Amino acid sequence: MNKTEANEQGMDSQTYQPGPTPDSVRAADGKVVAIPEGWALLPPGDAGLTRRVKAAGDHWIVQEKVGRRTFSRGVWAAAESIERIRAELEAERSTEGYARKREAASRRREQAQAEYVEDFHGAVVAFLGFHADHAGLADRLARAVADHATPVGSGTVARTERIPIERRAEAAVIAWMRHQTTGYDGMTIPRVKGKRREVRRLLARRSQELLQRYRSGEPVVDECPLERALADGVRGGTTEGGTEEATSA
Repeated sequence: MNKTEANEQGMDSQTYQPGPTPDSVRAADGKVVAIPEGWALLPPGDAGLTRRVKAAGDHWIVQEKVGRRTFSRGVWAAAESIERIRAELEAERSTEGYARKREAASRRREQAQAEYVEDFHGAVVAFLGFHADHAGLADRLARAVADHATPVGSGTVARTERIPIERRAEAAVIAWMRHQTTGYDGMTIPRVKGKRREVRRLLARRSQELLQRYRSGEPVVDECPLERALADGVRGGTTEGGTEEATSA
């Protein structure tokens, strides 16, 4: 089947799922569509090349949903177009001017990341709202949460822009406490719809109760789970992301 035939059959949507064979894709309605003759798959990984191939003309995007996350499986487009654009981009990238632009862009990203880390740390401290007697603990906890949640590509709630930074901070604190101060990671939770969310909400309430003690200025309790977690260092953590942590907090 060529591109024209696919269009005539109403299957010209630009986004597909992987097909049952290497030379096919699956449309949203479940139909299997053959790849047009002369097309090739551009694998994911080079964002600049992918952008230019998409802008050059007809193309099919292939995505696959795994759990709650959607992963790119590449872009189908005319092989001749892909190779031409790749050659042009390689020539452009070999120049000194391009190298200088890349270096400047890298510095800007590093500066933006450093500023966001500090902004997020401040938002966490504000959410904690600890009494002055526990200001040191608040700073240490905020730093631990920020260090875990803010790295680019971490997939945590702190990296989403769908909710305000204040809610990101709250969700990140509750998520950090769930994994570092409770037995959540070792729990055997029945595979019943809604059960894991129920457990998270219960642990979130307990975490909020613990935080409230420090907001009211109560003395640090013996074997405080917060103190213990910060003293032991953060365990291997999670990359849970999205807004679920915000809603379960």
